[in-house]
Amino acid sequence: MTTAAVASATPDQGADPTLERNKAAARRVLEEIFPANDAAALRNVVDEDVVNHEAPPGTPPGIGSMITFMGMLARAFSDQRWTIQQIIAEGDLVAVYCTHSGQHTGDFFGVPATGRSFAYEQVHVIKMRDGKGVEQWAVRDDATLMRQLTAD
Repeated sequence: MTTAAVASATPDQGADPTLERNKAAARRVLEEIFPANDAAALRNVVDEDVVNHEAPPGTPPGIGSMITFMGMLARAFSDQRWTIQQIIAEGDLVAVYCTHSGQHTGDFFGVPATGRSFAYEQVHVIKMRDGKGVEQWAVRDDATLMRQLTAD
């Protein structure tokens, strides 16, 4: 039998502290660090040699890929939020289902600023070691995002 932890408003009294720490780190990345474009804080919860399976082509390896992407998002979007609907931890993995939203105020992959609001869903799976992310996968509804940014 495996032990899993599902996020709630307050952690379970009997919850595994490692699972809770891993969920807190993943939550912090999406709710605090990415919206603030805070590379120093990212280094506290993501390993320098992280494998980012969703890194855009041409980004540096390791944590550099995440810092580069975080900066690109910050330049393209203002008022960014990642609203977490569900966060689950089991073993060394954390899964996060969330909605990314904000305002399109800068260039995004060749799409000039439109001023439009956007909201689209994402799922992230993060492999953790010693409280830091060491591997990351994501599934994003990029088609919905692009429709929202470019629709006439």
